[in-house]
Amino acid sequence: ATINMLRLVEPYIMYGEPTLKTVKALIYKRGFAKVNGSRIPISDNKVIEDNLGKKDIICVEDLVHEVYTCGPSFKQASNFLWPFKLSSPNGGFKKKLNHFNEGGDAGNRGENINGIIQKMI
Repeated sequence: ATINMLRLVEPYIMYGEPTLKTVKALIYKRGFAKVNGSRIPISDNKVIEDNLGKKDIICVEDLVHEVYTCGPSFKQASNFLWPFKLSSPNGGFKKKLNHFNEGGDAGNRGENINGIIQKMI
C-alpha cells in the first residue's frame, strides 16, 4: 500500500535512502519538536527526555538512532519531530518536471538523495 501511495505522488516529490550523516545533520540543524501541538526547537536534551523518556530516548543521539534504524519506538520518535522545512537547493533544480531517471529531479533517487539534502540544509 505504501509503494502504491508513493507511485501516485512520485512526479511531485523526491525520495531515497539517506545516510546516518544526513539524518544527523537534518535533526541537528533543522529539527524541531512537536510538544502539545506547538513547534519547539530542540535546543537541549531536556525537551526530548520529557517527551520520549519513557521510550528510552533521552538525547538527540538516541533520537537520531531511532529514526535511522526504524527501531521499536520509531512511530513515537517520528511523530515527536516536526516536519523539516527545507529551502531550495543551492544551485537550483535541474528539471523539476522530469523523473530522476530521465535527468530530472522527481522520483526515487536512492543514495543520491544525500547530495540534494546537503544542498537544502
